[in-house]
Amino acid sequence: MSRPKILVTRPDIPAIGFELLAKECDLIVGEHADEISRSELLSKIPGVDGLYCLLSDKIDDEILSAAGGNLKVVATMSVGVDHLDLKALKARNILVGYTPGILTPATAELTVALLLTTSRNLIHGNRAIFKDEWKAWGPTWMLGPGLLNSTVGIVGLGRIGVEVAEILKGFKVSRILYTSRREKVEAEKFEGKLVDFDTLLRESDFVIVTIALTPETKEMFNKEAFSKMKKTAVFINVSRGQIVHQPSLIEALKNRQIWGAGLDVTTPEPIGSDHELLQLDNCVVIPHLGSATYETRNNMAVMTANNILAALRGKPEEMPNRLLF
Repeated sequence: MSRPKILVTRPDIPAIGFELLAKECDLIVGEHADEISRSELLSKIPGVDGLYCLLSDKIDDEILSAAGGNLKVVATMSVGVDHLDLKALKARNILVGYTPGILTPATAELTVALLLTTSRNLIHGNRAIFKDEWKAWGPTWMLGPGLLNSTVGIVGLGRIGVEVAEILKGFKVSRILYTSRREKVEAEKFEGKLVDFDTLLRESDFVIVTIALTPETKEMFNKEAFSKMKKTAVFINVSRGQIVHQPSLIEALKNRQIWGAGLDVTTPEPIGSDHELLQLDNCVVIPHLGSATYETRNNMAVMTANNILAALRGKPEEMPNRLLF
């Protein structure tokens, strides 16, 4: 009996993922560590039984058609699924696995680190030393807003938003506001208050975005949204770049309409070293590091591999995490 064929789109996934799959499957692996090309994906996917992909891999109707009728499962090593054509997957009865929950602590840690790096000028302060701009201690040099007694607004209070709020409570913030479709019981732990989007923008000293990308949330942070924020506000985005209308953010930063921004996500990804965002002295950009800890990435690889194996064994109920259509 032939073994199932699995296409893994990148050669640089954690080794444990390869090891688990190789015990039961034959592997076809993408050639490039940075990202599989569209042409390579189309050439390698025909006839496979499963697909192990990443957030950067766009899996749409064309890719699924090229795969053919053997494809039973698509497992993505990510919590986000906006790169997957869920409608096309459902129409073909293809199971979909993803990795929610497991990256929550790492992403929450990164969010707070990015907030502090931005508000306390850590990167720009470090650069100033290398530019020989640190001549003496100055009482008004490299000042930034502190968390003590501040109001923090969290847009989208899911797992990551809750964990971020719990961490920030220890910094003695005054209030934590959040937006959601409904009041969240979890918010009682940090005395969070449900408010509408406009109220959160007007009253928050720090605006943190952890909401999922959907047609409704795409570019919700636009010129109008930034105009409602405090001029002293710090904007932090760890969700998806498309949540923000990037030209409007650049304009708001250039015009000092807001104090600053910290971004773990951009549009597109990656951005070039000459990108306008990187020329601004009130913006910190990091290369999508939310889940980048050894433990988290290994656990994500294990979960993704196990999602595939459970599906191929005909036991979707044993998939560690799958989407229910």
